[in-house]
Amino acid sequence: MRLFILGLGYSARHFVGKFGGSFSHVAGTVRDPAARGDLAGIELHGFSGSRPADAAIERISDADVLLISIPPGSTGDPAPAALGDLLAADRRKIVYLSTIGVYGDHAGGWVDESTPPQSALDRARMRVAAEQAWADTAQGDVAILRLAGIYGPGRNALATLRSGAARRIVKPGQVFNRIHVDDIASAIMAAIHHNSGGIWNVCDDEPAPPQDVIAYAAHLMGIAPPDEEAFATAEMSAMARSFYASSTRVSNARLKHGLGVRLTYPTYRHGLDALWRAGDGR
Repeated sequence: MRLFILGLGYSARHFVGKFGGSFSHVAGTVRDPAARGDLAGIELHGFSGSRPADAAIERISDADVLLISIPPGSTGDPAPAALGDLLAADRRKIVYLSTIGVYGDHAGGWVDESTPPQSALDRARMRVAAEQAWADTAQGDVAILRLAGIYGPGRNALATLRSGAARRIVKPGQVFNRIHVDDIASAIMAAIHHNSGGIWNVCDDEPAPPQDVIAYAAHLMGIAPPDEEAFATAEMSAMARSFYASSTRVSNARLKHGLGVRLTYPTYRHGLDALWRAGDGR
């Protein structure tokens, strides 16, 4: 199989690191190929929203799998418009990385893939529109993976504590959903091998209050956790505060039973334990 990735971000790079050997050729896009020396082994092409150069078009045309990891901008997802005629011409596996943020606020209640998106946030509504655009482009045969909050090597509560940026902001009843980047990679590979498209939530088994995650990471590090701060009076950016507007428990039953993904890190404790043993946060 030949793989082309639109948007070589954190999750996509980790996927290549874990499963790149399964493909005969891997190529992908970044904004500035000359500035990305950390992506050895991947053929890089530039993409900033307009139709890419002929070399990238050729690689996309040859690809058996297209992984989409570009978030929509203020005017939507640029890729379907830029590549739609090309992608409609051939059948290939398309995997689109979306977000569980599309579900909006359910006051701590459970949702699954049958729950209609209802977020009031513009960025989440743009995600829903992007999902539909890719479904239309792929004639319905697209795997949409709705990702929870992503953590993994270098991007986790241990690293945040070590940097001094960790906070324990408490909003009664608030929970967030999470997923380790290694389990995202497994979900992507399972979606590639699945015989049809669909929507799958990619999250672990235990939605949890954010302050609990910080406290557990501090315990592993043998340090005192930051003092708790009340959400109502905490100084936060508008973007940071917006994440607390939704409290939803997201089911991963379809991921496990429909795609057959066995989570390596079913809770944040499993993930942080492994990261601490690997040296994160030290």
